[in-house]
Amino acid sequence: MVITQKFLLKRQRSLELLLRLKRLYPNATCTLTYQTPVQLLVATILSAQCTDARVNKVTPTLFQKFPDALALANADIEELEKLVRSTGFYRNKAKNIQAACQMILDKFNAQVPKQMEQLLQLPGVARKTANVVLAHAYGIIVGVTVDTHVKRLSQRLGLTQHSDPIKIERDLMRLIPQPDWENWSIRLIYHGRAVCQAKNPACDKCLLANLCPAVAK
Repeated sequence: MVITQKFLLKRQRSLELLLRLKRLYPNATCTLTYQTPVQLLVATILSAQCTDARVNKVTPTLFQKFPDALALANADIEELEKLVRSTGFYRNKAKNIQAACQMILDKFNAQVPKQMEQLLQLPGVARKTANVVLAHAYGIIVGVTVDTHVKRLSQRLGLTQHSDPIKIERDLMRLIPQPDWENWSIRLIYHGRAVCQAKNPACDKCLLANLCPAVAK
């Protein structure tokens, strides 16, 4: 990669954004409720096209009935679908959860893998889910979680011109120090919920506004 003056200025602005986000949301953490890596994996799969708040209403009953990979792999699929129905796309999610847990049992000695390449083999798992599981279940930071908030805010802040999550992640990994990759995502998600919403961003109240190209537009 060729390091240009434009890139260096963008990285400097990214570091200032990171500093401000840390000040704004000092205690930001993953808002999904879970106790084990398997439960985090399942909750993250359920969070696709769904709020964490809704997922957290579903998982207590789900995990009480099916607390681990063995129980989920052997669950009645119709019961599983019923339990996760309110998260949307419930048939596909239930199928992927069951298939992923079966693979965890058959291929990974009943343990959620600790490597990105292995996690990506699990049904229903893309880089977003894998990054969340690695970071919050194992403390392994290998990438930047890109959800809808991170995608939208990264574009608005002028940190990427891409719409593909993998390309956005690649851009952010160049701009943000590796130890901060995951907390960057979490804090950006908090900011997206609280201030920089999709339809009505509160630019007049945003403490990132003077660093945001979208405000000038």
